[in-house]
Amino acid sequence: MHLTKASMDDLNRIVEVLEDGKNQLAERGVDQWQGDYPNPEQVKADIENGFAYLVHDSDHETVGVFSILPAPDHAYDELDGKWLLETDRYLTIHRVAIHSDHAGNGYASRLFMDVINFIKVHREDIVSLRIDTHEDNHAMQHLIEKFGFKRVGTLHGVYRPEETSYVYEMLTQEAK
Repeated sequence: MHLTKASMDDLNRIVEVLEDGKNQLAERGVDQWQGDYPNPEQVKADIENGFAYLVHDSDHETVGVFSILPAPDHAYDELDGKWLLETDRYLTIHRVAIHSDHAGNGYASRLFMDVINFIKVHREDIVSLRIDTHEDNHAMQHLIEKFGFKRVGTLHGVYRPEETSYVYEMLTQEAK
């Protein structure tokens, strides 16, 4: 498996993987992503800003997608909770999806492991990684916690009016 930055040529595949992710969530009874988020306009903006990434298998097929956004991430402006570290030296992981054709092969775990290791080794300026997920998305909560993220609070109505998300943070470097 390897990760690459997405280009505009990847737009349709990213949208396809995210739509498949929406369907997977719906099949599990999770109300996350069931509105107009994420949408093609968001994906296009992620690509244009250099935030969108692809997850490839050993045959170079795109099996998953995710985005990494720099601070400040205004989705967290109304955090009900407390960060482990008050800093603007963080990145946020958003819009993680592995296509259902490739689920159960460990790609999501490898994605998290590779991103975390890359940040710790190559981005010494970054002291924190942040992520959130829907309160009913137990599979993603487990994955997030498995890699050492700590739950630091909740978001209410950021993505949709009645939606609650759990927010997590991981310290990647000692603050200097």
